[in-house]
Formats: sequence, C-alpha cells, structure tokens
Amino acid sequence: MLAPAVLFAQGFQVNLHGQKQIGMGTTGTALVQDAASVLFNPGAVAALPENDIQAGISPLMFKSAFNPSGSDATYNVNNKVATPFTAYAVWGPKGAKWKAGIGVYTPFGGLVDWGNSWQGRYVLESLDLKAIYVQPTFSYRINRQWSLGAGLVYNTGMVDLKKALPLTMSDGSDAQAQLKGTGHGWGWNAGVLYRPDSQWSFGLTYRSKVTTTINSGDALFTVPASLSASFPAGNKFSASIPLPSTTSLGVGYRLNDQWLFALDLSYVRWSVYQSLDFDYATNTSVLTDTHSPRNYKDAGSARVGAEFKPIPNFALRAGGGYVLTSVKDGYVTPEAPDANRLLLTAGVGYQIGRHFDINASFLYEKIAARTQTNIESNLSGTYKTNVYAPGLSVAYRW
Repeated sequence: MLAPAVLFAQGFQVNLHGQKQIGMGTTGTALVQDAASVLFNPGAVAALPENDIQAGISPLMFKSAFNPSGSDATYNVNNKVATPFTAYAVWGPKGAKWKAGIGVYTPFGGLVDWGNSWQGRYVLESLDLKAIYVQPTFSYRINRQWSLGAGLVYNTGMVDLKKALPLTMSDGSDAQAQLKGTGHGWGWNAGVLYRPDSQWSFGLTYRSKVTTTINSGDALFTVPASLSASFPAGNKFSASIPLPSTTSLGVGYRLNDQWLFALDLSYVRWSVYQSLDFDYATNTSVLTDTHSPRNYKDAGSARVGAEFKPIPNFALRAGGGYVLTSVKDGYVTPEAPDANRLLLTAGVGYQIGRHFDINASFLYEKIAARTQTNIESNLSGTYKTNVYAPGLSVAYRW
C-alpha cells in the first residue's frame, strides 16, 4: 500500500534543449549553431563565430490512456501542460580561442494527472516533477579543426507525488498520501568537436550521472482519525535518485550554403537505476521504509535532421528518430508508461536584422502501445501515449 511510485524513467528524459536542434530531430552534437551547444557539445562553444544569449520554452503535452485488462473501460490523463525551458549565454573576446558560457535547462521532468477515480489511483493520482540543471562552461579552440569544452552541472530537483490509499474516510472518499520535496546534485558535461574541412563535422559528448538527494521531504497523509497514530503528522522522508549519464556521438554535413544534415546517436546508462528507496524519519508498524526494485536497462536512440535555407535569413527544419525504452517488462508504471518511441520534428527560423533570431519548433512522439502487469502493484492493462511539444525561442547575437 505504501510502496512509493517511481520518480524517474526514460519517459521523463526531456530532450527539448534548443529550438534549432529540436527542429532537426533533436540533433546537435556535431553542429555549430548557437549557444545551445553549452548542453549539446561544450566543445562546439569555442567554435561559435559570435557571442550569443537566448531563451526558449517548449510547452509539453502528455496524452496517455489506460485500458485495464479484461475491461472495455478507458482512463485518460487530465489535460496538463509542463513547461521545459532553456536559457543559454556564450561570451568571448573577438578573435579569442576561448569562450565561456552558462546554461539553465530542464533535462528531466514531467507532469501527469490521472485523477482520483481511475483504476490505478492506489498506484498514482498525479505527479509533478522537475529537474533544473545550471551549467557554467568553458570551451577552447585548439586550432581550426579541434575544439573542446567542459562544464560543471548543479541540479535542483522537485517532486510532488499524490496517490490514494485503500482506506475509507468518513465521507466515503479514499485516504491520501503525498510526497513532496526538493533535492540537489552535482555532475559535469564535456565534449569535443572535430571539423576536418568546411563540410564535415564530428562531435562526441558525455553528460555525467547526477545523483539527486532529497532530504527532509514532506510525507503528508490524510487518513481516518482512528489510524492517525500510524501516519504521524509532520513526517519527513529522504531518497537518493540517480539521473543517468548520456554519451552522444554526432555527425554533421554541410552540403552547401543552403543544406545542412545531422545524425546523433545517444546511449543512456539507465542501468544505474536499480531501486528506489524511501527512508521515513518516523516509522510505525504500518509506515515502514521501502525498497522498490526497478532494474532498469541501458537504452539508446538514433536521430537525424536537416535544415534548408531558401534565403540566407530564413530556415526550414525537419527531423526524426527512434528511442528505445529503458523500462523492462513488469516495471512499467503510470507515471511514465514507457515503450519504444518514434519522434518527428519540424521547425522554422528567421533572422531579424543583424542581431536577432527567432526560432520555432514542434515535436511529436508516438510511444508504442504496451500491455503490462506491474510486478509490485499488479496493475494490468494497456497504455497508449502521444507527446506533443511546440516551442519558441529568441536569441540576441553580437
């Protein structure tokens, strides 16, 4: 009854880090485009021809439905919009071989609300999750072909999870549990860029694991008065959650002044996430610390993208990719009903005068239908999910 829900899954890895890159299938490891290279490849930052400051947002709509096994019923998530955002700045003296930058972005997060009357309410009612990374970065251009860079990552993670308890209140409603708290962690990001000529470019990046530690989170319970002693008021919890490392290899090819192509391959070390453990500050005979196995596996993705400029100050972009799930059979949960997914993207960009850029993007993800029985909750049924994310950013270059 009290086993906590999983907080992070492949479905919560948000790849909405720059509108130019999103439009090109979320590629960018081997490209020298804008200040979003702080995240995509710190080695490319020193190769940027100008200083750059930009900000963007990509409202994310998660549409999921659940059909219980042996039933014709269908439960849908309520309409909620998460707001992944990015902010980057890159600066270096004109003609210098180095540049410094900083990025603020949300690589993990999600917002899902199944309501309080669906069949799986004892597993989850709602989840609001954010992981915000702050990354100061330094990049150095060794020569025309090679440049490298690295950045320190500081993470602030926030979670607010609600679920029903199979206990009946005096008004006939379910008892409730809520876990909410803030955690912190540290990591790093490094990359190298190689450009053998004016057409080809190759990039390799590594974003480290970041272990987010939540201390003194609030464990709130609304239960019948007769059980209040078993769920003490003002209780706290702690948890430690590893956010996985990502290794990416990219290839870029500029055919001419009009056409640019990119390929990114990524490998995510989700196998670091083997269990989710919650330690309550005050235990009772009912409220005990929990150990919940997850047994995730490493997963990868392949993405491709293209940009076409019919005129110098206007760009059209398109891309797509395929992402493998990290969640093994038996461990799929309603927080992130994950499965292998297909993604399609599009975007446009317009340069306004000498200094300003405006870019828009759209991402669609089709997550394969997946029929599962969870080994802990025994919740059994079929999940069908689609994700939609329009985005907009504005940049100033000088």
